[in-house]
Amino acid sequence: MKVVAVSSAPLFFDLPSLALSALLLACVVGTAVLGIFIGRAMRQHHETLREPYGVLQAALLGFMALIMAFGLSLAVGRYEGRRAALVDEANAIGTTYLRAQTLREPGRGQSIALLRRYAAVELQLAHTVPDSPAERRVEASADDLQRQLWAIAGQAIGAAPVASAPRLYLESLNATIDAQGVRVAAFSNRVPTPVLLLELVGAAVALGLLAVYLAILGRGVVPVLLSATLVTAILLVTFDLDRPTRGFIRDPTTPMNNLVVEMALPPAAAPPP
Repeated sequence: MKVVAVSSAPLFFDLPSLALSALLLACVVGTAVLGIFIGRAMRQHHETLREPYGVLQAALLGFMALIMAFGLSLAVGRYEGRRAALVDEANAIGTTYLRAQTLREPGRGQSIALLRRYAAVELQLAHTVPDSPAERRVEASADDLQRQLWAIAGQAIGAAPVASAPRLYLESLNATIDAQGVRVAAFSNRVPTPVLLLELVGAAVALGLLAVYLAILGRGVVPVLLSATLVTAILLVTFDLDRPTRGFIRDPTTPMNNLVVEMALPPAAAPPP
């Protein structure tokens, strides 16, 4: 039995990649530029403001680094979880396909044909947007194929209750259904929106205060702009890892692609007598 977690779309998830990049760049770099102007306006008070602003911006930079590292680790963990779930499901489908070849006809031919369609549907799932109507249609197709496969398995084990082949096939089919549920749950599991917001706001405030501090001291502003651009790039990677089919970083589907190609070949095992 599979259990699927349902989650609402995060705040930044539906934005196109270019729009998301522009938003992050405007927030972080824009705040840094604003800090430069504020610091230049306060330069005449640099003797009294230099020390408190220096302590404050150092503390906020440390806080920003901690939050960004935490958010990036969450995003990478979810990315790796989606990759592992796809590999596990591909292996489960492949095992079920091999064991289906040991069933007696007509269950053997019916199961092989349905499993080929099922693998193609699961490959299509990797290219749909999570929590979208397209994903729900793909899941509905997969559920229908699962019911048909389970009915065939029930007939096979009912016809031969003590035979090993139907029992092994039923076991692997159950693992396949469970693996699909795990994969769908991982597909919809994303970094919480408050964490992403905290990263964005913390980075903008920290870079803004750094710009104010350096402008008060009369130092160069080029390092501040370069730092703001680098922080924006790190934020973009964190946000992009959380968008499996919409961003610049896509989840690999090589295991499922290879499985679909292999299943298109004639079955390796001959039908049992």
